[in-house]
Amino acid sequence: MTRSAPRYPSLLEINTRVWLRRLSREAGRPVTLATVDDAHLDDIARRGFDWVWLLSVWRTGAASRAVSRSNPAWQAEFRSALPDLTEDDICGSGFAIAAYEVDDALGGTAALAAFRSRLAARGTRLMLDFVPNHTALDHPWVRAHPDFYVQGSPGNEYRVDTDGGPRILAHGRDPNFPGWPDTLQLDYANAGLQAAQTKELATIAGQCDGLRCDMAMLLLPEVFQRTWGLTPAPFWPTAIATVREGHPRFTFLAEAYWGLEWDMQQQGFDYCNDKRLYDRLCQGDAGAVRAHLGAGLDYQDRLARFLENHDEPRAAATFPWPKHQAAGIVTCFAPGLRFFHQGQREGVRVKLPVHLCRAPVEAPDAEVATFYDRLLAALMSDGFRNGDWTPIPPQPAWAGNPTWQDFISYAWQVPEGGRYVVVVNYSDHQGQCRLRLPFAGLAGRHFRLVDMMGSEVYEREGNALKDPGLYVDLGPWRSNVFKLEALSGALALPTGFEPVF
Repeated sequence: MTRSAPRYPSLLEINTRVWLRRLSREAGRPVTLATVDDAHLDDIARRGFDWVWLLSVWRTGAASRAVSRSNPAWQAEFRSALPDLTEDDICGSGFAIAAYEVDDALGGTAALAAFRSRLAARGTRLMLDFVPNHTALDHPWVRAHPDFYVQGSPGNEYRVDTDGGPRILAHGRDPNFPGWPDTLQLDYANAGLQAAQTKELATIAGQCDGLRCDMAMLLLPEVFQRTWGLTPAPFWPTAIATVREGHPRFTFLAEAYWGLEWDMQQQGFDYCNDKRLYDRLCQGDAGAVRAHLGAGLDYQDRLARFLENHDEPRAAATFPWPKHQAAGIVTCFAPGLRFFHQGQREGVRVKLPVHLCRAPVEAPDAEVATFYDRLLAALMSDGFRNGDWTPIPPQPAWAGNPTWQDFISYAWQVPEGGRYVVVVNYSDHQGQCRLRLPFAGLAGRHFRLVDMMGSEVYEREGNALKDPGLYVDLGPWRSNVFKLEALSGALALPTGFEPVF
């Protein structure tokens, strides 16, 4: 299958170790990346995913794995997620990387290459992890290049044996939390380390089409200085440019927080995760969501919108139904990269620690699955993949009715005439508003509005859709995703029917 790269792609994050463990159990035989059934890849492509991000394919080391298996606080977290936990279920954090080599249990380098080729045949690209801030405790650099690491300090130290004798190194961390005890912190004030990491990036880029860069903002000179008292030269602009010399279409996705998304985009990243939209949706503040979505498309087009990922609680456990639906519509029909997580469609509720390679068995939620099936099908429309997006400011339905403030609404259109309206009542009560549709060519024509996510169908006059605007009356957390279809002739309304325009 050939599928051109859309302006607004969709990505599916898969926890590779957990996924292959489940497929092996279901198949009654070991399944590697090379032997995943075609049906699973066909299903990914059929649902419109342009990207698959394979989380945790790289080799973890015995030393870091031992920390995962012995840390009391982590053990409690593991057992909360997986009550029948065994030691074999703890494979070590996928972010404590001992080497950028595909783990043998997943099939090795050849299996990854075969998997990537099979995805490409279906029009889907492959994204992998890059963890720039730190390594596992037993990465080869620890012994051969201890100068690549930040030296330890009281309360955040780890003794290592190196080729030059014992050293005390620091655990990796961000400035707001204690160190991660299964990692060691890389020193970006060391020019040799920057050169080695750039070389590592170029090597990894030959095995995939894009990288999701963990905690990418920690490498910004000002952040690194605040954390460690060391001021490095900028790393990302040079490293990204070096990769793109050999791989011009290579894609970089940054994990970024603290309002640094724009800064990371200026460093050269194609996308940054949009944690601020997620937080505002959790808070339920429609006005704050509208304000966030009022930024320019030069910024918004390069945000990765999500309702869950491996770091956040599961959406089905975070957003009560039907608020879950409303948040999903707001998120997935906004511009940017549409980001979905393994198990999100099925309504999985247990957040699994990244140290584990087995997940509990949860029965799929049929109502959630039906919603996501419709949503993914709608997102495959060209209007939402390649169209032009415009926010529609909601207007009061009548004087003295403040519920218009609870609405979030967008317009989408493509040059060939496809026009769509997305409207969400993001509140826990009934609400009304008017939407003045920003489409040209409405005057003097009639239109049918068909809800792509439900069964509602309305007929409206084009003049009224412009002014006073489409009248919307929705229950709490309800939404419409309308496609406008032009009609010929007058509206066919029942006798005595008085439409609210």
